[in-house]
Amino acid sequence: MPEYKNTAGRKKSQKPNRVGNFLRLFIFWLLVFTLLGAIISSTVGGGSVSYEEKSLTEVLQLAKDEKLEKIVVEGSTLYVTPREGTDLKNIVSRKDDAGTLQEQGFADVISEGKVAVEIHEDIDVLGIIFNAATIILPMVLLIGFLVYMMRQAQSMNNQSMGFGKAKARLYGNEKKKITFDDVAGNEAAKQDLTEIVDFLKNPKKYEKLGAKIPRGVLLAGDPGTGKTLMARAVAGEAGVPFFSISGSEFAEMFVGVGASRVRDLFGKAKKNAPSIIFIDEIDAVAHKRDARGGAGREDEQTLNQILVEMDGFDNDTGVIVMAATNRVDMLDKALLRPGRFDRHVNVTLPERKDRVEILKVHFKNKPVADDVKIDALAAKTAGSSGADLANIANEAAIAAARNNRKEITNADITEAFERIAIGPERKSKVMNDQERRITAYHEAGHAIVGHVLPDSDPVHKVTIIPRGHTGGVTWFLPPEDRSYKNIYELKDVLARAMGGRVAERLILGTDGITTGASSDLQHVAELAREMVTQEGMGAKLRDQVFNTDEVNFFGDRAKIYSEKTSEVIDAEIEALNKEAGNRAEAVLRANRKHLDMLAQALLDKETLEEDEVNKILEGTTLPEVAKLHK
Repeated sequence: MPEYKNTAGRKKSQKPNRVGNFLRLFIFWLLVFTLLGAIISSTVGGGSVSYEEKSLTEVLQLAKDEKLEKIVVEGSTLYVTPREGTDLKNIVSRKDDAGTLQEQGFADVISEGKVAVEIHEDIDVLGIIFNAATIILPMVLLIGFLVYMMRQAQSMNNQSMGFGKAKARLYGNEKKKITFDDVAGNEAAKQDLTEIVDFLKNPKKYEKLGAKIPRGVLLAGDPGTGKTLMARAVAGEAGVPFFSISGSEFAEMFVGVGASRVRDLFGKAKKNAPSIIFIDEIDAVAHKRDARGGAGREDEQTLNQILVEMDGFDNDTGVIVMAATNRVDMLDKALLRPGRFDRHVNVTLPERKDRVEILKVHFKNKPVADDVKIDALAAKTAGSSGADLANIANEAAIAAARNNRKEITNADITEAFERIAIGPERKSKVMNDQERRITAYHEAGHAIVGHVLPDSDPVHKVTIIPRGHTGGVTWFLPPEDRSYKNIYELKDVLARAMGGRVAERLILGTDGITTGASSDLQHVAELAREMVTQEGMGAKLRDQVFNTDEVNFFGDRAKIYSEKTSEVIDAEIEALNKEAGNRAEAVLRANRKHLDMLAQALLDKETLEEDEVNKILEGTTLPEVAKLHK
């Protein structure tokens, strides 16, 4: 297996730019010394005093006329101060560097004392620096500006050159690799992927038999089921480079960039072969093409490039493409054909035994009390994904910390589970006595109908404490995982959902019903429509399915059945709703005493667990009119 370097999570090392650093340092200190020299020079030379320049002959004549007070000689420069009472300004003059002041005619003037003379023999270093700086500084600034512009241009060029580079992250040399041991559950999916691992480790084993390993593996499943984790485990088991990228990272506003990034990604993978390319959420760039699109669209160019790259693999490249999506129905058919994504692996929601293993993984590094029942939590979390279970474990730890506990208890786990499943308790919400009474009867109505009907799930908990967006909750949990529901179970779901509205009507009368049942009625309408149009459970339209999500050429949703059929569907839905309401009313009228008892218990305790509800509802009966004829 060829060696490769892992560059994930760190940038390429770059040598320090010593020339650039020296240039910046030089310019900085040059500016500092220039500014300092200008300040000192202006101070020594009289601050803000202005000078009038005259020739040496004129200065000599003024000295003879006794109009000068003092002459200060600094090198070859004379700074002349006129006497008071004259109209002369301060004078500056230059003498010959080769001669002295006496040799240039000032001997008599000096000897006669007509003018005071001070001679400074030191070289005017500051003046020299200042004069030189006035010449050099503009040149340095110009050069610095040119260097800066060149670097900016080079940076923009590098960015444009890297615009079409794939932003894939490379994994493979991590100290702690993810393997199948880190992935709990999904044994069927792991079995399918084990062959991919075996091929990457022993390719000649398959080549001798003339077998071709799948070029692409599509991981399909609900969100949070562990598709990305499964792909990482394949790379960890095989010990090969793993290039990970999201489908949305190919997309750009500029046409052609996505296709360029696809080419770059596949090129990198081939150089590091054997390797794995993993494209997460591939439906972002590989959705179905239709007549509304065009060859010039960026997303379609990206998809076409993916198709070309996958079809252009040689059998011995050793590059396998893995992709994940939760919307297989949105993918283009050309991507799913043999030769591209040959193998489809369904990563399903975990079953009960898988949930136990997943929860053990997430609670492994957390302090947990000895009496914590992981099995009980797994039984209550039917339909939860691996991500949901991880969230429950994290929320349980947060709840324990919030309650100042050193260990996670069953109470913390229950609080976390209920918080995620139905929302946090809103104890701060204040309800008056009438609202509490209505809520108690509403939730008692749900509980009694669900308890009495034979095909309903058992009651798990009833509370009138507001949670999430609800004023109260009646919670039903299935005793075991089920993949299917029959028509009798669904009709019982409809009836128990109507139990709250029917209970309000029995207590308050027809004119006293409230808006508290709005979500229940919406649920009933949606489930009844699904039963008729999607599951073929209508009385007249039995075994017929009607797709209501068809989209026409213009992008508008359109019915693919006649108006007459639509009327029949509406009638079927209305019949299911009416039947559910009648059954709920029959159950509650037959068990009115228990309805009052359960409502009063809720008003007293606010929350009742399963055992408490079952004790109160002992002796309830199922009236004949509420039975379904099987």
